Amino acid sequence: MTTTELPDPARPRGLAAALSRAAGALLRPIDIAWLAAFRALFGLTMCVSMARFIAYGWIDELFVKPSFHFKYWGFAWVEPLPPAGMHALFWALAALALAIALGLVFRVAAPLFVAGFTYLQLIDVTTYLNHYYLASLLGLLLAASPAHRAWSVDARIARRSERTVPAAWLYLLRFQVGVVYTFAGLAKAHADWLLHAQPLRIWLGSRTDMPVLGPLFTHPWAAPLMSWAGFLFDTSIVWLLLVRRLRPFAYAAVIVFHAVTRALFPIGMFPVIMVLSALVFFSPDWPRRLLVRARALLGRGAGAPPALADAPLPAPAAPPSRRMRALGLALGAAYCAVQLALPLRFLAYGGDVRWHEQGMRFSWRVMVREKNGSVTFIVRNKQTGRTWHVSPRAYLTRQQEREMAGQPDLILQLSRHIREDFERRGRGPVEVRADALVSLNGRRIARLIDPGVDLASVRDGIGPASYILPGSEDPPPHIRPL
Repeated sequence: MTTTELPDPARPRGLAAALSRAAGALLRPIDIAWLAAFRALFGLTMCVSMARFIAYGWIDELFVKPSFHFKYWGFAWVEPLPPAGMHALFWALAALALAIALGLVFRVAAPLFVAGFTYLQLIDVTTYLNHYYLASLLGLLLAASPAHRAWSVDARIARRSERTVPAAWLYLLRFQVGVVYTFAGLAKAHADWLLHAQPLRIWLGSRTDMPVLGPLFTHPWAAPLMSWAGFLFDTSIVWLLLVRRLRPFAYAAVIVFHAVTRALFPIGMFPVIMVLSALVFFSPDWPRRLLVRARALLGRGAGAPPALADAPLPAPAAPPSRRMRALGLALGAAYCAVQLALPLRFLAYGGDVRWHEQGMRFSWRVMVREKNGSVTFIVRNKQTGRTWHVSPRAYLTRQQEREMAGQPDLILQLSRHIREDFERRGRGPVEVRADALVSLNGRRIARLIDPGVDLASVRDGIGPASYILPGSEDPPPHIRPL
């Protein structure tokens, strides 16, 4: 006699079963040590970054000295604080970053730091850097995480330290770091970088006086070799870090790569942030194992628990409800979708994003273009016909002018400001045109903006901007393809 096993109607099947298994893997408890260590390292790094602003006088240079600030779309209302307020904000951010590192009032310090640091970036578009954007994202993820529940002052005060955290937090941070490297690598998959070694050829040519490395940059093979090395590193390093046996060698490559880029280029704290962020690819218990080895080397291992790193992980003390788990997974999925969509939005504009800049920011296109240009604004009174030639230096600092010269949306913003300034002084109504001459990656200078368009009357819209002239499709001149 045979029996037929009937399907259990309560058991999920097909897509539902796959989603259930995925949710189970994401909610699986893992060691919290990696997250506590990342919190401490991130907080210390950002504290040092704020101290650099204070020590080097960058607060006045970037936020106090400018009389005009370029705005992000939708954030025209963001204005800098008075000089004393800006300085006080950086001191406060340094203190908040230190509190994050210590895990002190973390649920207050982390959100306040993210809000304050993001506010700084929203004041002026010309201060945008990829690693500032990354720091805000990492800070946001940390602020939402339970990173303070172990190895923190908060845990010591509460006399309660947790040993586990859902694996979703590890995967989310790995995803974020992977997005940076992957899109940075894909952005280099074009002829300028791979065939003509631009803009590295330009940059290395200006660093031939460096000790040790400088003479190597005079060789014709130096720029192509480093261009391909950068492309292969960015596109492969995440996958190498995911392989356990290759991970130590891959992390050594991370350290060497970012040390070299830090020595060659003024890219601030970006190499430090990336070296520390790559630690999320190691086993979650790596800090505990490191502590065990350190104690053994110091001769203090005899008094320590013999299996500190291998102790079984306890179940979470108070697991969240099913509704909260579902909400957390949905928010995580939405975050990942946004991080994939933002770098890909340039596809909606067509053309060369390095030229027209539409979709350039927030896309991890790190060091893929060298743009030099100059802009003169032609202001004409609509009634009298009187014409003025206006230099951007009348309104901008040198750093702002350099950033504005190659970015059409910033040229548009300054055109509107010039119109408002002229009309406020009784010289209007006026129209404002721009004579913008720009060179991309060593090409001959070309016009970036249509000189026949009154930029002051152009309205913001979605889609390709008609006032931007198409870039040259010719390769950089005087350079033979490999």
